[in-house]
Amino acid sequence: MDSHLIDRINQLQARLREVELLVADPDLHRDQKRAVEIMREHARLSGISEAWDRLQEASREIAENELLVQEEQDQEMKNLAEEELISLRKQAENTERELKVLLLPPDPLDEKNTILEIRAGTGGDEASLFASDLYRMYARYAEDRGWKIEILETNATEVGGFKEIIFSVAGSQVYSHLKYESGVHRVQRIPSTESGGRIHTSAVTVAVLPEAEETDIQIRQEDLKIDVYRSSGPGGQSVNTTDSAVRITHIPTGLVVICQDEKSQLKNKAKALRVLKARLFEQEEAKRRDEMAQNRRSQIGSGDRSERIRTYNFPQNRLSDHRINLTLYKLDHIIEGDLSEVVEALRLHTMEEELSS
Repeated sequence: MDSHLIDRINQLQARLREVELLVADPDLHRDQKRAVEIMREHARLSGISEAWDRLQEASREIAENELLVQEEQDQEMKNLAEEELISLRKQAENTERELKVLLLPPDPLDEKNTILEIRAGTGGDEASLFASDLYRMYARYAEDRGWKIEILETNATEVGGFKEIIFSVAGSQVYSHLKYESGVHRVQRIPSTESGGRIHTSAVTVAVLPEAEETDIQIRQEDLKIDVYRSSGPGGQSVNTTDSAVRITHIPTGLVVICQDEKSQLKNKAKALRVLKARLFEQEEAKRRDEMAQNRRSQIGSGDRSERIRTYNFPQNRLSDHRINLTLYKLDHIIEGDLSEVVEALRLHTMEEELSS
């Protein structure tokens, strides 16, 4: 490995010793937030230290076998040592790659819970039905990982789809898995309403927002305009007879959030504020990303929701992610929540780009 990487590992091992003392301090857990941060740091540094130990052990064994190959007179023993060398070098190569990935600076947002906003785009009813399909796909993927889903707002259509659905996902490493889903998702299939059997193309936009915590973003009450009114469902029918629907306008930015799913005005207001905070936090993060050097940006996309990222072709059972040239012929499984292969391919691509830079 490069000398600067070895120096970096030595620095991190010194930090690990400091963190181990903090973990052993009973006073640490008086501050729960700091305790969580320290425990996360401890887990990351321990992983780096363990990988470094394995790499050093593999290097020692390689050196011993190389010496054995040079000095051994017995041909059979020499052949065995050469075979083991091949295995050890492969093991060392994999461990070094694992170590380099662990050394990448962690994204501070990766541990965040997430708010997803799915909106039907071009394609009318078919787009709204696909928005419903995407929601179900993410919900089942979340369920398989033990994450918790909470619907914050829906705008249903009469055909059973969604013009818009906003929901939160809470759990471990949610944002790190879902952050690459922002963009335009295109679907090609024969709609159930199509009598001629023609394939239609529709589009749905997905926005993935890290959910802001209380300390992440502050909203002044005087910057909010809050309106209440009676909620309505598909086709305009009244859902209830009280002014429970809430519309919050953030005056400085013009952002507007509407929540009307709950019968309680207070619950709708609380949900609307969560969405508003997430959108404002995402705007701040976008500014921060724009200030970073261009060569440190991920090559798989900026998260721009206007970017076409993926095509779901149902007649061919094909999913194509256009950012990394990934094509899988298992759309029937993916749309039912088996999204792991796609997510891991995107995460791996990002790591490789960061390593190469």
